[in-house]
Amino acid sequence: MELEIILALLMFATAIIALLAGYPVALTLGGVALLFALVGITFGVFPEPLLLSLPSRIQGGSIMQNETLIAVPLFVLMGVILERSRVAEDLLHIASRLLGGVRGGLGYSVVLVGALLAASTGIVGATVITMTLIALPSMLKQNYDPKLATGTIAASGTLGQIIPPSIVLILLADAVSNAASQAANKMGVGTFVVSVGDLFAGALIPGLLLVGFYLAWIAFKAFTEPSTCPPIVDDDSEPLKVKEVAFGLGAPLVLIIAVLGAILSGIATPTEAASIGVAGAILLAGLRLSEDGDKALSTIIMAAFGGLVAILFIRNVMDLRTGIDTASAGTYAGVAVVVISALIFLAGTLAGMLILHRRGQLLPALKSGVHITSMVFLILIGASLFSLVFRGFGGDDAVAELLASVPGGKWGALVGAMLVMFVLGFFLDFIEIIFVVVPLVAPPLIIMGFDPVWLAILMALNLQTSFLTPPFGFALFYLRGAAPESVQTADIWRGALPFICLQLLMIILVAMIPALATWLPGIAAK
Repeated sequence: MELEIILALLMFATAIIALLAGYPVALTLGGVALLFALVGITFGVFPEPLLLSLPSRIQGGSIMQNETLIAVPLFVLMGVILERSRVAEDLLHIASRLLGGVRGGLGYSVVLVGALLAASTGIVGATVITMTLIALPSMLKQNYDPKLATGTIAASGTLGQIIPPSIVLILLADAVSNAASQAANKMGVGTFVVSVGDLFAGALIPGLLLVGFYLAWIAFKAFTEPSTCPPIVDDDSEPLKVKEVAFGLGAPLVLIIAVLGAILSGIATPTEAASIGVAGAILLAGLRLSEDGDKALSTIIMAAFGGLVAILFIRNVMDLRTGIDTASAGTYAGVAVVVISALIFLAGTLAGMLILHRRGQLLPALKSGVHITSMVFLILIGASLFSLVFRGFGGDDAVAELLASVPGGKWGALVGAMLVMFVLGFFLDFIEIIFVVVPLVAPPLIIMGFDPVWLAILMALNLQTSFLTPPFGFALFYLRGAAPESVQTADIWRGALPFICLQLLMIILVAMIPALATWLPGIAAK
């Protein structure tokens, strides 16, 4: 084996060991890459000028000018604001009251709320911890089986990995798009772009099917073992009011439809939709945190929701980007309505920010959003340097040859790559896997003939499953940290197993029926 290939493999192994030892991800990736680059230069097996291209990679389309990645800080901020406004608490309260009278009702409500939170926040840790603190005590009080209760909460929390808008899908879109471009260049067939909208559309059907699988499992348990998920008894709560349901459940649904609908229908790009999501989250949080002294601000916020609906509706039914000189009277009227609605929407957003500021939530939310975004982009810079050095050693060619030599042809290579990602998901966060592993395995798999969108959805489902798998699943760690001491760790692990089987079934279905991931993106492209 040539020296440069040995150094490439050693570099990868060193990075994994350092990450497992707990060193900072971004500094580990960049530091290990620089160390081995110096070793390679010393032995004359690494092209020194290749390092000079790093600044242009950071400043160019790979990172700083990448329009796909602009959506990351916006969706992160949207999730943080909704997390701090206790929207999950309202959703769980309303859903449990609506469904609690039937066997398994609390379980159904957890799954449905998990799906709604996934579509509005996309932050797995926050979702699992929030639902553990709010729903688990109630489920245990109503004599739910601890295994079923904890498994339902953990699995529902991981839906944020696959149901759009998801940070995982945004980062995967960038990584797989770059991989597809590399593959296309090697095959001499031009370029291929995988957009965030493609992955959002591709993940929608598998995500909703997973929700259906979870609900079906709880229904099966309610039918075969009624004692594991009984209906709510001795509930002295007051009956729900229509206004309470409309606000607590309807407002988040409006926000989700506004964001996803704008992307999937082509009204807005993911970045534009993310900005709508942030403003909508501010409106929703402002209403949720408003008090009696904020009636005027609340009225403005409620009017702003109407303005948002008007903007999206008019933008959908008429093209306001046509030249005003050739526009009809109807277009002028539409422009006027949109301008007025936008001003109302802006006033409502400012009112929501004022309420958040008064409740002491605005600055912490902004700080948390900046912290998470900085972490993601710093890791991306470190991973960019790592992949640059790895390719400088010819490591990408070695990975391609390794996958080509796996028994079973291209399907054997796919299974091997998925197994590696699955195992690494026990120890590493999804960001490290997307930035380090996907750029290595995706190009050769695409060259073998696999559809990039379909491949990305399989990877997203794979990462979601590793989040739930004992003993190192991150969702289980989150749940264990927030659950009462009376809940045994073994019960948490056993409770997750049926849902792991359901997720593996979903992976197999998508692998066998690619249309589950490719049909909707194809429709959206037309």
